[in-house]
Amino acid sequence: MQGAVFLLVLLDAMSGTEALRLIHLPATSNVAENSPPETSVHKFSVNLSASLAPVTPGFPLIINSSPLTDAFKVNWLSGTDFEVVTSGKEQLDFEMEPNIFELQIYVKDDVGVTDLQILTVQVTDVNEPPEFQGNLAKGLDLYIVEGANPGFIYQVEAFDPEDTNRSLPLSYFLISPSVNFRLSASGTLFSTTEFDFEAGHRSFYLTAGVRDSQGLQASTTLHVNIVNINDEVPRFTSPARVYSIPEELDAGTIVANITAEDPDDKGSTSFLLYSITTANSYFVINQLTGTIQVAHRLDRDAGQLRQNPTISLEVLVKDRPSGGQENRMQITFIVEDINDNTPTCTKFTFSIMVPERAAKGTSLLDLNKFCSDDDSEAPNNRFNFSSPSGVGVSGRFSQDPAGSGKIVLIGDLDYENTSNLAAGNTYAVIIQVQDVAPPYHKNNIYIYILTEPENEFPLVFDSPSYVFDVSELRPARTRVGQVHATDKDLPRSRVVYSISAGGASFQSPNIFWINPRTGELQLVTKADYETTPVYILRIQATSSEDTSSVTVTVNVLEENDEKPICTPNSYFLAIPVGLRVGTNIQNFKLTCTDLDSSPRSFRYSIGSGNVNSHFTFSPSAGSNVTSLLLATRFDYASGLDKIWDYKLLVHITDGNLLSGRRKAKARVETGTVTLSISVIPDPTTIATTTSRPQVIRQVLRKNVYSSSAWYVPFVITLGSMLLLGLLVFLFVQLAKAIHRHCPCKAGKYQKTLVKKGEMKNTKRGVLVETIQMNSVFDGEAIDPVTGAVYEFNSKTGTRKWKDPSTQMPRWQEPSPHGAAPRRPVAGEGAGPPGSTGEQDGLSSKAQVEDASPSSRNQDGKLGTPKSRNTALMSRASPKLHPGK
Repeated sequence: MQGAVFLLVLLDAMSGTEALRLIHLPATSNVAENSPPETSVHKFSVNLSASLAPVTPGFPLIINSSPLTDAFKVNWLSGTDFEVVTSGKEQLDFEMEPNIFELQIYVKDDVGVTDLQILTVQVTDVNEPPEFQGNLAKGLDLYIVEGANPGFIYQVEAFDPEDTNRSLPLSYFLISPSVNFRLSASGTLFSTTEFDFEAGHRSFYLTAGVRDSQGLQASTTLHVNIVNINDEVPRFTSPARVYSIPEELDAGTIVANITAEDPDDKGSTSFLLYSITTANSYFVINQLTGTIQVAHRLDRDAGQLRQNPTISLEVLVKDRPSGGQENRMQITFIVEDINDNTPTCTKFTFSIMVPERAAKGTSLLDLNKFCSDDDSEAPNNRFNFSSPSGVGVSGRFSQDPAGSGKIVLIGDLDYENTSNLAAGNTYAVIIQVQDVAPPYHKNNIYIYILTEPENEFPLVFDSPSYVFDVSELRPARTRVGQVHATDKDLPRSRVVYSISAGGASFQSPNIFWINPRTGELQLVTKADYETTPVYILRIQATSSEDTSSVTVTVNVLEENDEKPICTPNSYFLAIPVGLRVGTNIQNFKLTCTDLDSSPRSFRYSIGSGNVNSHFTFSPSAGSNVTSLLLATRFDYASGLDKIWDYKLLVHITDGNLLSGRRKAKARVETGTVTLSISVIPDPTTIATTTSRPQVIRQVLRKNVYSSSAWYVPFVITLGSMLLLGLLVFLFVQLAKAIHRHCPCKAGKYQKTLVKKGEMKNTKRGVLVETIQMNSVFDGEAIDPVTGAVYEFNSKTGTRKWKDPSTQMPRWQEPSPHGAAPRRPVAGEGAGPPGSTGEQDGLSSKAQVEDASPSSRNQDGKLGTPKSRNTALMSRASPKLHPGK
């Protein structure tokens, strides 16, 4: 068996049939138009591949067509045989649809081998019978008026699907001939007799046929109806002419039935039309049956019906919508009143405030002023009131007289009365207003009577005065105390607390804040004992009725909360490297004060920056004035000292007088002072590090421009232009005024500036040229010789003396021999008050020259401030010529 299978596989491989193939494709087949579903189009088979894998279920199938169509599908026959058939989803029409289709048939087996072939299907033409169109194909109703003359009735038309150009003639005929009608070969239907509706037939059925040139034919049905003509006047047959109806009938209620008959058509009313000719909005009539129905609300108690309940109508009956015969009749409706309105009031809820001390018998409310009944006739429009009811109402309220609706007070409404408190001093009174006639309509009226309290007791604080203590160390929002005021009147009204007077200091207009609801007094900011030790406040309590005030005394408890303050707070000192130990550095002294401590409570210590402990204060404690001394000498030669600039942080505490046990519990405040000390080397001293004879503070200032602030330069430029224009205008006006009021004659005051021959004897003077430079001075330095501070530009080298008013005060170092402090000389920045020598000198031409290449040393570098100081001072203060 295995050998046979191998032989078959080998033969198949040798025959070249190893691929999956569609047999009998591609091919071309024909199918007739209008073929029914499952009509065979083409049969084919599938040749399996060498693997003998079966065809995948659902294959082969039509995957595409040109043009697109769903008119075909593939059916399985048996084994590997298949057939293309019509699907019935689309009609194959040779004349109206495409008649050639290319179908792509695709097959696939279980191992994925595929094949695709084309089947071309041609739709063949089949002769079709003629067809009637539209309603004529389903049958048509035709109408002929009785008594009409014989003649044309209708033109019958059909078309041949094979004749798209309508060029071939069709032949029309009546399948069942009639003596009353005739159909011509061209399709024209004629009547041959005159019809009478009452005497003869009222309708006829005709079968019309049509035949094409090849003998195929079709037929349709024609229903010819004879239309009756009425020539007699209709007569009313209903006897009633007056109708009494109650009001408030529902819309659509039938109130009358008008009947009539047509003598021309006895026994039938289907052709009579009824209508109401009188203009009204209450009734409508059915035009076919003659029944009159309510169309609008019939309210006897409102509008015209309240004055006149009678409605008269004229009814018209006719036998056709227009023309024909007609007749008229008058009928009357009387609308009767019913008790349909509930007694109503303009308001059903009342709220009344009654004083708690109102007298018994006081009239509270008259309900008759608010209530009424809209019914038009008695007794339907009469009503009364029930007795008052509700919790706590009995014994307090009543009607006088009973049922009149006049509410009066008969009890006590004292607000503080315990029984009234139990009722909440609010009474809900329920009274019913009701009809005296059936069906006794009623409505509830709700009256809320509120007792209005009166002011009988004053607003009183629970203490005549208050005294509170608060530490000056307590922060903001600290609770100081609380006041409370009450009023015995009920209900309890809300009490609002406020500070009416007091509570201000020099530092703050409001030291205290009181909670307006609770009366709790709090700190807005810290209280300062040294500023104000005692505050006298006036607290006001306000209710809806009363106002009361009380005095509150707040004692501020003293605490050590002030830091020592020393002057100067920061200072710069320059000392020579060889200063003797124990020397008071530049006679520098610290003077300290403390608002809440004794001058003997100060203790001085140096924190960071005192490298090698070169500096100390004397005395170090027990005084508010101390001096800065040099404790140890400087030793730069051996390398012990390497720092030339010291920045000392001095701590001043106020706990010197406290013992050890008290000091652990007491509060000690600390103040600080910053000292900058620069050690100046001797001229012969060789520094181990790079020589820095001055301290340079460089402040980097940059002009940062933001693109979003474009309007700033625009506004500045515009303002500058306007100001310049204004100045030019004022200058021109001033020149005109001078010229107008002070005319000068030419030649009168004209003198020769320099006489001839005097040029030789003219003495030369010093010409100082001032150049205004817009520089940003981003650094500061101290001249080591004069001790003056100057500012410089780190990029251009431009310098100027700093304004003495902005410099820190300097202590003059005493001369070695005890001489008086050295006065600043001219050219060293100590000009007279108000002089501009510093600005002018350093902004002059000499300043520019100082920054020029000529000011550089032999190495081509800028000279140090010390080396340039002498030249700078000489150029900054030029001497005037003796002859000037």
